[in-house]
This record gives sequence, C-alpha cells and structure tokens, in this order.
Amino acid sequence: MADPQSVRTVLDDLRAESDALDSLVADLPAGRWGAVTPAEGWTVAHQIAHLSWTDRQALLAIEDPDAFSAELTYALGHLDTYVDEAATRDAAMPPAALLERWRSSRARLWATLVAQPPGVRHPWYGPPMSTAAVATGRLMETWAHGQDIADTLGVLRTPTARLRHVVRITVRARDYAFAAHGRPAPQAEFRWELTAPDGSLWTFGPEDADQRVSGPAEDLCLLAVQRRHRDDVALTAEGADADAWLSIAQAFAGPPGKGRPAGAASGGGAA
Repeated sequence: MADPQSVRTVLDDLRAESDALDSLVADLPAGRWGAVTPAEGWTVAHQIAHLSWTDRQALLAIEDPDAFSAELTYALGHLDTYVDEAATRDAAMPPAALLERWRSSRARLWATLVAQPPGVRHPWYGPPMSTAAVATGRLMETWAHGQDIADTLGVLRTPTARLRHVVRITVRARDYAFAAHGRPAPQAEFRWELTAPDGSLWTFGPEDADQRVSGPAEDLCLLAVQRRHRDDVALTAEGADADAWLSIAQAFAGPPGKGRPAGAASGGGAA
C-alpha cells in the first residue's frame, strides 16, 4: 500500500509542475497559441488541449468506471486517430477558454485524487493504477508537453527535483520498453547513477551491476519522454543491454513513438 505522505508529495509536485507550465502560456498572445510545436501537427493549443482532455479522462476513470470502459472500447477501435481527434477538437477553442478549461480540469482532478482512500486502484488505458501512479503519470505528461511548448517559445526551463518522478517511471518501465520493441528483457539488473538538478546523485539498482547507465537525470527524462534523441543527451552506458536500452527507453505506456531526430532540439535546449 502506498504511503499517504508519498501520495500527497507527488500530488503537490503535480500541482507545481502544472503551475510552472501555466506560467509559460498564461500571458501568451492569442496568435502564438497557433505556433507549431516539435510534435508533428500539434500547436501550443493542441498541447494544452491534450493535457486538459487527459485530465478529464482520468476523472472519468475514477468517477464513472463503466463510462470509461466504453471510452476504452472506442479507443481500441480508433488507435491511429483517438488522441489526435481529442486534441484537435479542443484546440479549436479560443485560447482564453481553452486555458480556463485546462485550469478547471486539472484542479478538479487534483482535488479528486487527494480525496481517494489508500490502496484504491483506478482503471486506465493500460493496467489499473494507484492514485500515486495516476498523479505521477500526469506529472510526466505535463512536463513532457511543457517541454514542447518551451522549445517552441525558446524558453530555457530550470530543471527541478520533480524530475525524480519521471526518472522512477523510466527505471521501472525498463522491461516494458524492451517488450514494446518485441525484445526480451535482460535478465541482469541495471545500475542507474544520475545527477539530480541540485548536483546530488539519484541511484537505482545494485551497486555491483555490470550493466550501468549514468549522466544527468534531466537528460534521461528528455530521452524517455522522446523529446530528445539519444545523440543529443549526455548519457553513457556500460554493457550491451544498457546500451540497447538507451535507444528504446520510454516512460509512457503504449507503442513506441516516432521520437525526435538527432539535432532537432531547439529553443529550450536541455529543459
């Protein structure tokens, strides 16, 4: 069972991450909401629309599991267009209305997650998730889509300790990343030694592991949410399996995305 304090910690970090992104777009001129982001076919408005829509889907899963089940059935029949349809629909809203909708949806979701009893699990597009996992997933998505917006606006974001949640997802999803690429997961454990934003070291896995990954925690997050190509991050691997993983790492459920081509980072640089 998750420690209630840890659940509140990730929820508070989710709120802080959302507020940080809000500050990037709150005073954005209406014309800039149509600026094309590094995500193919998506504008700034699409990015915020997607976050708002996903918040509402999470609320639906918690408050009306049967309705969410029907939504999931629809999604499975429209895998190629499902996410884009929702983003395109809401992106057509006037920017002020879209911003207010996102603020409302994330506030409602936060309050709903805070009120959940310990140990409960919620349906989702993959396996059911704990309250902490739902919040962590929302934080990861908010940070990732925020990177697209920051890159579009030429903003250099200051990394924070909130990235530890994205790192944990990435580390725990090691075997899933291999499976998503049709490859067996390595039997040997990995050791991760990652430099946190404050210069401290975040470590995972046994100290004596032969397979090792090291470098800035921020770079691992950028790689795992596919906002940077492997050639554009300062990560190193020791061992063939660790090296292979750096080419397929992902912090999200579902099939592997297209990722970003080498050298495509612009504006924001390292987040």
